[in-house]
Amino acid sequence: MKVLFQFVMALAMTFGSMAFADGLVGKSGPTFVAKNQDGKEFKLESRKGKGYTVLFFYPKAGTPGCTKQACAFRDSIKVIRNEGAEVYGISADNVDDQKKFHDQHKMTFDLISDSDGKIIKAYDVKMPVVSMAKRQTFILDGDLAVRKHFENVDPALDAKNVAAAIADLKKEDAAKTAKK
Repeated sequence: MKVLFQFVMALAMTFGSMAFADGLVGKSGPTFVAKNQDGKEFKLESRKGKGYTVLFFYPKAGTPGCTKQACAFRDSIKVIRNEGAEVYGISADNVDDQKKFHDQHKMTFDLISDSDGKIIKAYDVKMPVVSMAKRQTFILDGDLAVRKHFENVDPALDAKNVAAAIADLKKEDAAKTAKK
């Protein structure tokens, strides 16, 4: 089963198009309402005006790469929050599977269940053929505009790259404000 999953993942990543997701940079990110790992409703709109929002999409809770990626965010959460951002992991897993994954690895941020695939489709990160998300990450600003999109994410380095990108975005924003 593990070998089949890895084959399907490699195939989907090879033939997946990412052109639309790139087109989101500079535009408002698609808003959504979904349940977190505790079954509580999360509205992306609730993040408006509250700093940066990191949405990292991953294929399947509990798999090696997804575990590495989520744990890297867990281990870097203080640095990311110190930059003024909050992190949300999103996959097509149901609430129960997200809860197990969240609890098993002692996650310190919400995991969002997108079992109907609407968020994955809106951000154009759906793998062809299978109902899973590609491993991609988006950084939204306080207005919920997509400021950065990471494709072909390295699970071990995603959190570190996100923290550095947010620091750069803050400097860029400060420079724009200073010019006014």
